Amino acid sequence: MDPQELKKALGAGLLSFPVTPFGQDGLFNRAAYEKHVGWLAGFDATVLFAAGGTGEFFNLEPSEIPEIIEAAKASAGSTPIVAGCGYGTRIAVSIAKAAEKAGADGILLLPHYLMDASQEGLYQHIKTVCQSVGIGVMVYNRDNSILTAETLARLCDACPNLVGFKDGSGDIGLVRKITAKMGDRLTYLGGMPTAELFADAYLGAGVTTYSSAVFNFVPGLAQDFYRALRAGDTATTNKILIDFFYPFMEIRNRQKGYAVSAIKAGVRLMGFDVGPVRAPLTDLTAEEVKMMEELCEPYRNAAPKLQAAE
Repeated sequence: MDPQELKKALGAGLLSFPVTPFGQDGLFNRAAYEKHVGWLAGFDATVLFAAGGTGEFFNLEPSEIPEIIEAAKASAGSTPIVAGCGYGTRIAVSIAKAAEKAGADGILLLPHYLMDASQEGLYQHIKTVCQSVGIGVMVYNRDNSILTAETLARLCDACPNLVGFKDGSGDIGLVRKITAKMGDRLTYLGGMPTAELFADAYLGAGVTTYSSAVFNFVPGLAQDFYRALRAGDTATTNKILIDFFYPFMEIRNRQKGYAVSAIKAGVRLMGFDVGPVRAPLTDLTAEEVKMMEELCEPYRNAAPKLQAAE
């Protein structure tokens, strides 16, 4: 996909990150992944991110990523697939090239590993990765990789295939400065954990879409929330927040890493054999799984398509 076509797709609607299934042997379960991604593709996400944060990118060997991309492309129909990418510059370039060869329509460049870096270092890192591929690239502003508006402007000048900016910092002032300065040069994506909790604030800062982790197991509900948000229907968004997202947040916040583990538990509850999370993450306890089951039950019954997974 041409980078500008990907940019348009990113801004056209809701986005999501499928979880990565693992079998009893601990290896990537391709059949389960294709079944789940194929199901998700029927709920009109405009782009799916394979091997992203919710897909446990940080727990994958780089050599596993191409097969995950190939499986996503094989099962997602016409939905564009963006690959996770990250670590240090040399590893990131290698992952980006392998993802492009595997058929990815773009890459999401997650924060580099461990160390903080100067703005010049971030500029050189991101530019090198962008210039190593011909597909579109999105940068993820989060943790130890926070770009200033000025550095991002330099990158946009140097890298025509840089088409997206995703923010997980929660710094609305910085985000607003970036959207004001860069205008329609980029597509802007919300990237806070459980992004729906912050969607109103980000929309006010010029961020019109986001990646929904809960789309993995309640895609219909996720789309209902997104449509209501874009329509300015606060009565509906408030009800969904109170009925679903705030209770989900309480489960998610019980342990570190549950932003992924709770999603995977939800996918298993919908009938997909996606297996456990990989260490250092831990799965929910039996008590917490029961809490998730009770939370999801009303939405499972309200959406007949959910039964297709069983």
